[in-house]
Amino acid sequence: MSVDDKNKATTITMLMESEGAEKFDAIKSADAGSAEKSTATGSTGTARKKVNILSRLIEKNMLVPGSALGPDFQDDYRRIKRPLLANACGKNRSMVNRGNLILVTSSIPGEGKTYTSVNLALSIAQEKDITVLLVDCDVAKQGVSRKLGIEKASGLVDVLENDDLDLGDVMLQTDIPNLRLVSAGKHNAYFTELLASQRMASLVDEIVTRYGDRVIIFDGPPLLPTPETQVLAGLVGQVVFVIEAGKTPQSLVEDALEMIPEDQATGLVMNKYEGLSGRGGYYYGYYGPDDDNKS
Repeated sequence: MSVDDKNKATTITMLMESEGAEKFDAIKSADAGSAEKSTATGSTGTARKKVNILSRLIEKNMLVPGSALGPDFQDDYRRIKRPLLANACGKNRSMVNRGNLILVTSSIPGEGKTYTSVNLALSIAQEKDITVLLVDCDVAKQGVSRKLGIEKASGLVDVLENDDLDLGDVMLQTDIPNLRLVSAGKHNAYFTELLASQRMASLVDEIVTRYGDRVIIFDGPPLLPTPETQVLAGLVGQVVFVIEAGKTPQSLVEDALEMIPEDQATGLVMNKYEGLSGRGGYYYGYYGPDDDNKS
């Protein structure tokens, strides 16, 4: 599949992952441990929890100091995040409505969507003046929540069900500087309807105004098996679409991309891509819905 540079200020980049296992100097973080209360409070006056996730991230070999990932892996995500940040809070901010709201999705399960969401959030959190909020919107799988050990915490569904709660009441501080989390919350069979509700629209408006200085990453379900993500795609300014190279049929990818609104800045991340060197890595570029030269 070819990609079209939808935003002319953004270029397509081929990314390769290093074979080495060097550790990189990155974000400064507190020691991992058990969850503890912080002094910050939400709108209801409830003390906001702090969760220590660094040890879990190291164990799962994510983009934090102490993992076995080499510096080239960090550079991969630097290249992925640069156009997203340009649209969110940089030179292209005026061109992308709600550019600081980023949805990460895929066409089908198992393409590395959640892994990409977490590492992208960790990479952006390394920026000196940007705070990242990672929201688990995959209520069925709760990939982010389970990966980070916050699946039992109140989260997005609880806020959508309860008018007395806002996002600040369920937001979790972490021992990763500049990173905040919101879990998926409890399971709800009518999550699609909750996402399509006026309550969700109001919540997104609140996020844009109240957290305008933050980048918010929504880890959504895959597009084809569930209807929720199509609703989410209409609420954000940017979409990161993850594809596992050599796995997903092109027809499924194209069907899924057709479900994303045409005015979205949609970036493609091709996971486990092998370039000329044969090393696994990432391809990142912008998808153009009017591109007639797909291959």
